Amino acid sequence: MASVSLKSVNFEVFGRVQGVFFRKHTQSTAKKLGLMGWVENTNKGTVVGCVEGPGDKVSTMKKWLQETGSPKSRIEKCVFTEEKTIFTKSHSSFLVRK
Repeated sequence: MASVSLKSVNFEVFGRVQGVFFRKHTQSTAKKLGLMGWVENTNKGTVVGCVEGPGDKVSTMKKWLQETGSPKSRIEKCVFTEEKTIFTKSHSSFLVRK
């Protein structure tokens, strides 16, 4: 039986995503999906992070980052980079970084 393929992807979300609990909702959504990684604010008003986990769950999270976000956020765009298949997770939980 084949093991579940794990994916890793970095993201940057543009729009009104700071001061609207975006990181907290991102963490909560990632945990519900069983994903690992991190999320943090940048000095330029965006939110960046990394998500790791089963490919289908990572796809669900990407859609959430592009279209849903936190209730008061306004997402202009989400850019994904360095999407790749991984063999071991490099994160053991999903953290909100300051």
